[in-house]
Amino acid sequence: MMRRRDFLAGAAAAPLAAAAHGVKRQVFLPSPGKGTAVMAYAYYTKPAGGDMISVEQRLSRSDTVDISYYRKSSDNGRTWSQPKAVPTGEKRPNGMWRKHPRAAYVDPRTGRLLEFWLEGILPSDNPLEGMKQWNVYYRVGENGETRQVIAEGREFGPRHPLPAVYTGKNSMMLGDLPCMPVTTEDGTILLPLEITPLGPNGEYYNPGGGYTYSDAALALGRWKGGRLVWQASEHIVADPRKSTRGMVEPTVEILDDGRVLVVMRGSNDKKPDLPSCRWVAYSSDGGRTFTKPIPWAYDTGEPFFSPSSCSQLLKHSSGRLFWLGNIAPANPRGNRPRYPFVIGEVNRRTGLLGNKSVRTVDDRQPGESDILTLSNFFAHEDRETKEIVLYMTRLFAFPNGWEGDGMIYRIEV
Repeated sequence: MMRRRDFLAGAAAAPLAAAAHGVKRQVFLPSPGKGTAVMAYAYYTKPAGGDMISVEQRLSRSDTVDISYYRKSSDNGRTWSQPKAVPTGEKRPNGMWRKHPRAAYVDPRTGRLLEFWLEGILPSDNPLEGMKQWNVYYRVGENGETRQVIAEGREFGPRHPLPAVYTGKNSMMLGDLPCMPVTTEDGTILLPLEITPLGPNGEYYNPGGGYTYSDAALALGRWKGGRLVWQASEHIVADPRKSTRGMVEPTVEILDDGRVLVVMRGSNDKKPDLPSCRWVAYSSDGGRTFTKPIPWAYDTGEPFFSPSSCSQLLKHSSGRLFWLGNIAPANPRGNRPRYPFVIGEVNRRTGLLGNKSVRTVDDRQPGESDILTLSNFFAHEDRETKEIVLYMTRLFAFPNGWEGDGMIYRIEV
């Protein structure tokens, strides 16, 4: 049996489980044409019932949303209203204002809807400028006022929202759609964040030499009347010699013993001889401090390869805890290949992934380009059928233009 020490030396990972039965796939929202890909998803807006919002994002380049469209449903997604365009970019005197919608969350303790997004002004509209410009915004309820995630304390404000975050020098962000908050037993909302670190000169620092670099962290929100008061956790910090892009796109859930489980994306970008894997850290104090991140493993002790891509922990109404993401049969190079896409069950006591539970949801098909990306996604449980509903784009980021329809998958569990 291969153990973690063998994996870190570059040994091959265990083979994937067989393809899943019980997966249905169809187009959710089609691409409007060549050169534009659609990433679309939907979420519930109330603690019970079938009221939903669908968000369509159109993209023609990496890390930029050209425009978004919102629709509503009152019958669990069977029918939808006409789409309403919501701008995500606007030229300003000091650059291009950009907005990245993220999924929304219904707090189970209060029933309040929280919608989150990123905003920032990019001086030359280069997505990498977001490493110094992004901040996190939210509203309570569909028509609530816009608020920024800012820590409690007189020293904090819009340009210094959290400790060690100074807009213009570094940034804080929600990694991707699956980076969803959770609510602890005492009602604290844990919002997973990426924070780009500051170097010795007080500016954004990339010690790993990859495309970007970030630490992971949580914003801890407590209700004070109808508003949230925020505090910041310590950072989950990578060894840049082992993950060249740090700790990226954290996804979080609560284990049976109350510990907070955080699973993160790493990378071997620019150093392909490093093993590419998921990273994991635990908190025993409600998400305030964390163990040192280590490569995530199966519950048998075997490690596995995973490309640099987002993933999601999802707790089912049955009490089962699932993980959705990419597992590769051989060591990836940075972001690729981002297929197959799998689902597996997490041991709620140890926080490890059940080896025998992993099954394939979708994969590259014969004749398809190897540039296929199966990773930009969001998942939730269907309140009526109890299936896991997965929204994912079969994305082809061709040099001459992006292509891909927004798909919907229904996974029996």
